[in-house]
Amino acid sequence: MSDLKQTIYKMKSVFNKVDSQEIIDRINKLTPSTQAVWGKMNVAQMLAHCNVTYEFIYDTKHEAPKGFTKLMLKLFVKNIVVNEKPYGKSSRTAPAFIIVDERVFETEKKRLIDHITKTQELGEKYFDGKESISFGPLKMQEWNNMFYKHLNHHLSQFGV
Repeated sequence: MSDLKQTIYKMKSVFNKVDSQEIIDRINKLTPSTQAVWGKMNVAQMLAHCNVTYEFIYDTKHEAPKGFTKLMLKLFVKNIVVNEKPYGKSSRTAPAFIIVDERVFETEKKRLIDHITKTQELGEKYFDGKESISFGPLKMQEWNNMFYKHLNHHLSQFGV
């Protein structure tokens, strides 16, 4: 029998008030001078980057991918984003998520906390079967994995 260990991932739930508060508590440990453990973004850019996921849902500032691009996202990117396997350090990201300009730390922090709170309050039933502009309809667990995995990745990037 093989000595291979099966890796089991278990995401916390952004729809659970306790887990959402834990994420917010981690965000509240950040300061404008918190340094990244890896990567190129500063802390304000990272918060703005994390806000993009929610902008795709709650705002109309991003255009939905169409045609071939949407097909490629569904076929090749969706599973990476919605499964429970953590992202590797310095993973590639979509152009809409690349933040190169300077951002205001407190503004981005408040926006992100507000997005997390809104998502938790709307709850898993709201998201179950909801259409993602990039990936089509997602199950509640896929939405949760996408939200939590991304937040956890970047909060770990900044040591919180």
